Amino acid sequence: MASFDVVSKIDLQTLDNAINVAFKEINTRFDFRDSSTEVELDKKNLTVHILTENDMRLEAVEDVIRKRLIRQQIEPSCMDFGKQHYASGNKTKKDIRIKQGIDKDTARKIMADIKASGIKVQAQIMDDQLRVTSKKIDDLQKVIAVLRSGNYDLPLQFTNMKA
Repeated sequence: MASFDVVSKIDLQTLDNAINVAFKEINTRFDFRDSSTEVELDKKNLTVHILTENDMRLEAVEDVIRKRLIRQQIEPSCMDFGKQHYASGNKTKKDIRIKQGIDKDTARKIMADIKASGIKVQAQIMDDQLRVTSKKIDDLQKVIAVLRSGNYDLPLQFTNMKA
């Protein structure tokens, strides 16, 4: 039987390069001159820490990070730019969480979309990924097309295609 896996993984080295280039760009920008803005990637906890003076600069840093992610072919939807910023003194800090893997609710939504498509395949949840199997490779390609057209708020990759 033919099968493939649906995963959501980010290459940490490419992400690290994108964050470092974004930090260099921020340091050379005119509107950030004489500011104490810090951008740091925590690979262990998969978060990006931003520390700056005000909300306007915080939004500018987020825009630079988004642009750098796009240039490095990383989907910006892998980052959770939530409203979790807080102030300490005259500084504003924000922690951006990096989404890795497919959570249970999203996996159920993906499985519901596969079943609603009416394509004869079997899908099963395996930890933070989904495995889709079928007798025909054409059916698997139809499922990939269905999943690419869906909106799941995280980037999906299709790996381990086996005939």
